Amino acid sequence: MAGLSQKQSNELDLSTLPVPATARMGRFSLTMAWWAVCSAMFYIVVGASLALSYGARNAIIGMALSVVSYGVINGIISRYAISNGLSVALFSRRLFGSAGASLATLIFFSTAIYYAVFEGSVIAVALNSIFPSLPYKLAALIVVLYSVPLIFGSVQNWLDKFNGVLLPFYLAGLVLAVVVSINVYGYQADWLELGPETVPEYGWWNCFTYYMGVWVLMLYTFDYARFGKAQDSSYHARFNFGMPFYLVTFLLNGVIGIYLAASMPQEGALSEVSVVLAILKLLGIWGLLFVWVTQTRINTANYYLATVNMQAFFENLLGLRYSRLIWSLVVGAVVYGLMLADVFAYLLQALAYQGVFVVAWVGVALAHIFFAARNDRADAAVPVFNGVGLLAWFCGTGLGFGLMSLESGWASMAAPATFVLSLVIYGALQGRRKAEEAVAAS
Repeated sequence: MAGLSQKQSNELDLSTLPVPATARMGRFSLTMAWWAVCSAMFYIVVGASLALSYGARNAIIGMALSVVSYGVINGIISRYAISNGLSVALFSRRLFGSAGASLATLIFFSTAIYYAVFEGSVIAVALNSIFPSLPYKLAALIVVLYSVPLIFGSVQNWLDKFNGVLLPFYLAGLVLAVVVSINVYGYQADWLELGPETVPEYGWWNCFTYYMGVWVLMLYTFDYARFGKAQDSSYHARFNFGMPFYLVTFLLNGVIGIYLAASMPQEGALSEVSVVLAILKLLGIWGLLFVWVTQTRINTANYYLATVNMQAFFENLLGLRYSRLIWSLVVGAVVYGLMLADVFAYLLQALAYQGVFVVAWVGVALAHIFFAARNDRADAAVPVFNGVGLLAWFCGTGLGFGLMSLESGWASMAAPATFVLSLVIYGALQGRRKAEEAVAAS
């Protein structure tokens, strides 16, 4: 593949192949493609919800700690992905074996589908609210019908341009929402006081660990970073996938969410839908445009990653070799079906448990990068099951599930304990394996 031209490389279906050097993207193009992930109503709502539960200051501390932890971990992950061009599916084969990797891709594509359902439903609700004569079912179909074709093009020559054009509109929409809110309701000088009457003593810890529940963004990073050029590795680690990105994704969106929650009248529980309806009431048709921009940008990533990982899953497990276009149509059909089904409570529960699997995956991945990556060889035989990786993954996940079932104080330790145990077990077993190999060699 090294001898392919730039055009030939870009025309390859790289869903199940390492990205060759000739298919890598310039730093600005990859930045525009990746920064689609920073815009979603989800981040605005999470900031507001955490403030209501634990206090605005605790929520901001939790966001700030998450900015640091996400920036550091994704900096490490992005450098590794850039160095070898592997996807999550291909990298997971090294961690867990060819069959064991199927579980990782299953969790990844199903999680991406869940998020596509949530974000797409937000647009459908917004369309139905502005145009009441448009039934929700038809609005949902419209959302899916325009979302699927957006990922027919490659990351290299379409998603970067599309999301680059929409980025200024997303930022302008955030500013407009705050400015109009101040104009209508007045400036809320006490917005930092938003929260319960009795603020939990360690509320910041609950806020920090809540963001660990969306560590699936580490897997998103892996599948995007592999398109980066080797000479841009430091830029991507420090800026594109690093702390500046999460300052916007978590802190900027979260703080704006807190301010809007403190200023806008609330009817019922806070949710993505309630925030969207409040924004539509405030901005009218311009609010609909803002919602469309935010949700469409994030859904380009959700649909793309759901598609490529579904493709890898079925090819690896069942030998089904269809094009990415076919799998994108399957993803669209699944998303539409779930948008119409009353399964949101079940999806949220599934996401909570899958989040534990994801945190454990990140622990194993970092341990591999720290302790075993120097021995990686592209031509190395891949076992059906890698007992070292699977043991670390399942032990960490089992501990996480156990802590989640306990009282709230212990439940907040589930994600951190899962991460640490998975990393330690994998690192220790790799160390033991190296010692045994050294003894055998001597």
